[in-house]
Amino acid sequence: MTLFKKGRVPFHAGRLLQYAFNLAGVTVALLLLAAPAAAQQTGDISGRVTDAAGNGIGGVTIEASSNVLPQSRSTTTADNGRYRIRLLPPGRYSVDFQFADGSSETREVLVLLQQTAALDVISGEAMEEIIVRGEQMVSAVTQGSLGSAISAETIDAIPTGQDYRDMMKLIPGVQYTEFDVRGPSAGGSGQDNIYQFDGVDVSLPLFGVLASEPASHDIAQITVVRGGAKAIGFNRSGGFTMNTISKRGTDEFRAEVGYQLQSSGMTSDQERETASALLYDEDRTWITANVGGPLIRDRLYFYTSFYRPERTRANSANAYGAVGDYENLRDEYFGKLTFSLTEDVLLDVSYRTSDREIDNGSIGGTSNPTTSLGGEATQDMLIFEGLWNVGDDNALSFKYVDWEETGSSVPDTLFSLVPQDGGNLDVGNLDMMGYFAVPTYRDATDGDDDANDALFNAFVQPIIDTYSYDSCAFGEPGCGGGRVGGYPQIDSTTYTRESFEIAYDHTLYVGDATHDLHIGYKWEEVAEDLVRNSNAWGTIEVPGGVTGVDVDTDGDGIDDATIFPYFQATIPQSLQTGASLVRSIYSSSELQSIEINDTITRGDWTYNIGVLISNDVLYGQGLRPNPDNPVTGLEVAPGNPYKMYEVDWQDMIQPRLGVSWDYSESASVYANYAKYNPPASSLARAASWDRNLRPIVDAYFDENGDWIYGQERASSSGKWFQDGLEPRYVDEYLVGTVQDLSDEVSLRAHVRHRRGGDFWEDTWNYTRSNYDDVPDWVPREPYIPDDYFTAIRNEIGGSSYVIAKLDGGFTKYWEVSTELEWTRDAWWLKGSYTWSHYYGNFDQDNTSSGNDAALFIGSSNLADGVGRQLWNFKEGNLKGDRRHVLKLYGSYIAPWDGRFGAYLLYQSGEPWETWDGLYYGFSSSTNRYSEPAGSRTGPSHWQLDLNYTHDFRFADLHGLQLRLDVYNVFDNQTGYDINPFLSSSTYGEPRSYYRPRRLQLQLKYLFN
Repeated sequence: MTLFKKGRVPFHAGRLLQYAFNLAGVTVALLLLAAPAAAQQTGDISGRVTDAAGNGIGGVTIEASSNVLPQSRSTTTADNGRYRIRLLPPGRYSVDFQFADGSSETREVLVLLQQTAALDVISGEAMEEIIVRGEQMVSAVTQGSLGSAISAETIDAIPTGQDYRDMMKLIPGVQYTEFDVRGPSAGGSGQDNIYQFDGVDVSLPLFGVLASEPASHDIAQITVVRGGAKAIGFNRSGGFTMNTISKRGTDEFRAEVGYQLQSSGMTSDQERETASALLYDEDRTWITANVGGPLIRDRLYFYTSFYRPERTRANSANAYGAVGDYENLRDEYFGKLTFSLTEDVLLDVSYRTSDREIDNGSIGGTSNPTTSLGGEATQDMLIFEGLWNVGDDNALSFKYVDWEETGSSVPDTLFSLVPQDGGNLDVGNLDMMGYFAVPTYRDATDGDDDANDALFNAFVQPIIDTYSYDSCAFGEPGCGGGRVGGYPQIDSTTYTRESFEIAYDHTLYVGDATHDLHIGYKWEEVAEDLVRNSNAWGTIEVPGGVTGVDVDTDGDGIDDATIFPYFQATIPQSLQTGASLVRSIYSSSELQSIEINDTITRGDWTYNIGVLISNDVLYGQGLRPNPDNPVTGLEVAPGNPYKMYEVDWQDMIQPRLGVSWDYSESASVYANYAKYNPPASSLARAASWDRNLRPIVDAYFDENGDWIYGQERASSSGKWFQDGLEPRYVDEYLVGTVQDLSDEVSLRAHVRHRRGGDFWEDTWNYTRSNYDDVPDWVPREPYIPDDYFTAIRNEIGGSSYVIAKLDGGFTKYWEVSTELEWTRDAWWLKGSYTWSHYYGNFDQDNTSSGNDAALFIGSSNLADGVGRQLWNFKEGNLKGDRRHVLKLYGSYIAPWDGRFGAYLLYQSGEPWETWDGLYYGFSSSTNRYSEPAGSRTGPSHWQLDLNYTHDFRFADLHGLQLRLDVYNVFDNQTGYDINPFLSSSTYGEPRSYYRPRRLQLQLKYLFN
């Protein structure tokens, strides 16, 4: 399904013109066809109007009005007194009830994003006026769904942060992380979460990490669904789903301009892994501005904003000496129009654009400054959505999205050398050959192959003397190291996401029961266009193994000599025979879902019965149909897109069942079952056939730099899929209760269990049949039968690796959680404690030595070779396991226009285990476990954050706001990311630390 032109053209003027024509032409059609967007950026008000005896009153006219809604919305009660006002923009509403006898009553209610506000009215009942000075986070359980809503007031009231990512620290039970790329584990991998802004998935297509960085000052509300999802919202998340809605204009002009500062003098010294780690003075600033109001009162509103975060590092130095100044600068612009066509038709259109530039990035503590990396990135997102309330019982809406991120990373030191098959390595100028990893001395006195160790040390001595930052005594074990040359690769990538959602909601009254019916459809296409080239020979190293390179010296096809020591280059592209030819790889996935949901209310019971059915099609590049090839029906065609693999509708049926019993006016219990098929997968690129033209190449050179041979890395080329793959799944079971202990205190508690399975990975086709250590419960045959697999490769070539379901792969998650909220006058406090256990044998969060990255999903190094199979100590506590998580935060509004906020966190340390390739007979610099997963646990972490805000009002509509935030007040820089390499001199020591104490000052001008 393609509604708009799919060819990717530059955004800005030309593309905006294209949108203008598209939107003008499609608006009328969509208003006729549309249905409620599945990721609805609205909430509902529902309830029952009764007399004093509890009998429902029909025919009552109900009108809801708010400053976020250009025109008021009305409905009438059914014969049983029930009503529902749908698709309301989140905000505070005044609801007026007009009775047949001419009397009326008014209630105030807060409508939350993607939630239903319950508002029951007993005719003639007196209301007690309640004044609430504090702002609170509202946790909601609706028909068994476990979710929370967070308002902009809450975000402002406590020390939270500036970016979307910072909001995750407020989610009960979810681990706190300071990763820059990867998300937190929440009963699934950090890449299983779904992040939405204005209902749009802003996760990086194919990779599942948070791509967009909208500022928190644009957020009006946040909704988080951690479990028990209904078949509304197309929720396929294996972790949590976090959605936000941006602020919008109202009938009043409002404006803000803010400046926030965190200088190097306001930050404590950062703990470092080693004494040679990077040192710098860092300054950070944030500029925010927004303005909103009416263009046509009660009809057309606007909101626009600007955000400019800047990070600079000066006086930088690492083990090699002075480092060039680092700068990371981003400009983001956002605009939104809200138009009320009629009382029942509301349209929103918004556009966000962001530009980032980085200078002198990616320099580690032991890397020469010449290895720095520069980069640029742009993001553009257009959203067009509308809703139409058709009478009292029907609602229609739509959403169209076009999102694009374009980025490039270019080494600051570029080499003109082009790697060629048969070329030589200039060993006298290794810092001009690519990105050279300086070796370290090996222990030649430990009794383990000491002769080879001594030979190796003698060979690398002049290399270490020339290129290492370390001044070493000859042969001192572990001495040497460092990185010199230029960053190893050049990337240019464009990610795109285009989607359309359509649905229909209808309320049906059958006797005493009310049915809220929902039907939705979503189409989405995500894609990546990648251009990658190596910088000279890429990454160069002197491998530290105890064996050399076996070579065929006489050309008879048999290896008859071993060369030791030697050089190895890892080249992220195909070897070239002439001028460098850069090819792009375009990969995409087409995702479709249909959801049907019925929420049935009868008396004190509410039942939810729903199902989400999905279909995923992966498209690669490099093949095309050829009926003359009887086995595959395909032929090699570089650059040609092809259908790689399809997961059929019948394979992704995801039921959503829930029940809730309100057994008293202040208490309820609930239960839920849900199945999820997570959508993110990197296989569209990882298995694409054109990777056979551009695989990672390992090239080997002798001690003089003369070419020995080169070979493609089998795990990095195009791959065939095992037949009959079932999609990855997560089954979830949830039971809980909600109790209002008093007018001031509410309690929520639940138990939740998740189990994941059917994990796909790239692996050698003959792993099960050829390895000696395969356990008895694993089948002893290839994943794809040998005859068939050989015939495939004879027709179209390809890797010896395949995409297969790993035998016995599983994850399990248990969670017991309690949340407590207390509100009194100017006080508000929320506390949560969660005990959980996340374990299994498939750990997507632990597939490289540095996991804060957008790693392949379905093509990691799991099941790649000896020591990485699921039976190689992989079962145990997974990387994301945090046995205990305690969060406590709240605020107090002082009588003198001041406000205090606080955030307290305690969580258990992360599991880790020893990695040692020698356990399997060879050295290795990757994750080959030598003891059960999670055998060890790092230190626990706690921190306290505080803030104070003071408002000064003058001249009626004007004000100044002063704010002070202090993060990690006690400077508790707990170490994490423990070094697991047994052979490393820093084994068992942290490689990262939580950020130090830092103070931020903000001055903001307010007009409202």
